[in-house]
Amino acid sequence: MYGKPALPDGFDHLPYANPDAPKGGEIRFGVAGMYDSFNPWILNGRPAQGISQYVTESLMGRSWDEPFTLYGLLAQSIETDDARSWVEFTLRPDAKFSDGNPVTIEDVMWSYKTLGTEGHPKYRNAWSKVAKMEQTGPRSVRFTFTEPDRELALIMGLRPILEKAQWVGKDFANTTDMKPIGSGPYVIDKAVPGKYIILKRNPDYWGRNLGFNKGRNNFDFIRYDYFGDGGVVFEAFKGGAINTYKEFNVSNWQRNYNFPAVQSGEIVKSEIPNQRPSGFKGLVMNTRNPIFADWRVRQAMIDAFNFEFINKTVNDGAEPRITSYFSNSELGMKPGPAEGKVLALLEPFKDSLLPGTISGYSLPKSDGKNRNRKNMRSAAKLLQEAGWQVNDRGILEKDGRPFTFDIVLQQGAAETQSIVDIYTQALKRLGIVPQVTVIDDAQYTQRTNAYDFDMAWFWNTPSLSPGNEQMYYWGHKGVTEQGTRNWMGMNSPAAEAMINDMLNARSHEDFIAGAHALDRILTAGRYVIPVSFAPVDRIAHIKALHYPKKTPVYGDWSGFEPDVWWYDDKTKQ
Repeated sequence: MYGKPALPDGFDHLPYANPDAPKGGEIRFGVAGMYDSFNPWILNGRPAQGISQYVTESLMGRSWDEPFTLYGLLAQSIETDDARSWVEFTLRPDAKFSDGNPVTIEDVMWSYKTLGTEGHPKYRNAWSKVAKMEQTGPRSVRFTFTEPDRELALIMGLRPILEKAQWVGKDFANTTDMKPIGSGPYVIDKAVPGKYIILKRNPDYWGRNLGFNKGRNNFDFIRYDYFGDGGVVFEAFKGGAINTYKEFNVSNWQRNYNFPAVQSGEIVKSEIPNQRPSGFKGLVMNTRNPIFADWRVRQAMIDAFNFEFINKTVNDGAEPRITSYFSNSELGMKPGPAEGKVLALLEPFKDSLLPGTISGYSLPKSDGKNRNRKNMRSAAKLLQEAGWQVNDRGILEKDGRPFTFDIVLQQGAAETQSIVDIYTQALKRLGIVPQVTVIDDAQYTQRTNAYDFDMAWFWNTPSLSPGNEQMYYWGHKGVTEQGTRNWMGMNSPAAEAMINDMLNARSHEDFIAGAHALDRILTAGRYVIPVSFAPVDRIAHIKALHYPKKTPVYGDWSGFEPDVWWYDDKTKQ
């Protein structure tokens, strides 16, 4: 995106891959919930794990050690003009699908058009900016764009390439039971919907000798077993049914790993550092519900959330709080008033921005005690200003209507349930009596895709190279278009303008300014009540599973496990 790639032409391997890693063995993951689809590229169904990552691949591939760099994968070469008004890809002559058929330009063009018109909504934004797609040679295709957007030249290299012949006569948007053929390093070996899926390494994988792939895709089998909820997954790990487990709760990490296999050394606890943005994890308020349309009400909800007490109770206070959407990275907004380029970007929208966007916004802090008196008084005052009054029965109401709403949670999320239990007790002291609804994985996906909730558990994990996907997260189309990540229902021309500035920045400095400005708009929008984040990824695994000493800046977020891990039961950990 800016400057030059870190790796030279003809590089031998990615910096976080071990080119000498042995091949073989199996890695077995546990997944909470179920799946009913082999098609991860559409809105319908709950797709099985692993298919989009390992069965199919794209024209270009990402190095997870470089936020804004892509390298050729299916594409042998990439060409664009200075303005990036078009991009042209030339396929490698030896690229082929797992059934032996060559990957052709016809496959590429069909895949792009089908995904852009019938696929998941996340593919539509970039496709809508393609003025023309044309074959320019036996193995070349060119995309010409409708508008300035410097990231499009990269984005167009990241679409999965499917075999057109397999889909002839199929309704792509509604076909969920067909196992797709891809050109990736794995094929689907065995699968029982809702129970398990096993991917088998393709010994004839066309790209196994590329420098981009050396030291990657080392396991003979990648298996995903599905269980009722997260608690059952952990018990399956303890019992040996799966051989690796990601722990997202620091308190559990400290307390629950004292069983015999850990004590004997058969199971190893690994902490993988990361430098990725924290993202925003917590309770999102759906502004499509008029109760949450007023920013003062949303701020009151944030004030009533006693983070310091909750963090101490649930996580032993061991992890820091998320302070903005891009915190823990250079993309995160600076404290205090906006200055310089950031201020210049925000100034044209100052009359429409919420308080604190320009002057500075920070989350409330408590004294760590359960009562949280100071912040509760602030919450009560804001609610009163918004027209809510406590009646003689102690119920908060407005125009005769009580302040009540539904908090939708996913079954099996014990930590989330604990947080919400403490929070709802605090809300009752304000005269608010929310209803908590716990539903299974399939229902949760269905309801959140349709924005059928008042408050829900939200987890946004941005990259260090945010771009076009930000419209999918925060763009106005998501207010009504189902399946986006705009769960809060925000409609902010200012936010969209900042995204466009990021997409067309010519320098890293300008890009960072756009990210800081967007971060201010999102954070001061008061849409999500954030919790804590982990600056390390915690993975418990059998000692036969190994990973390189050099880890990527993204940590495990990008599939570091199993991407560059390997199985070796003879080498000491």
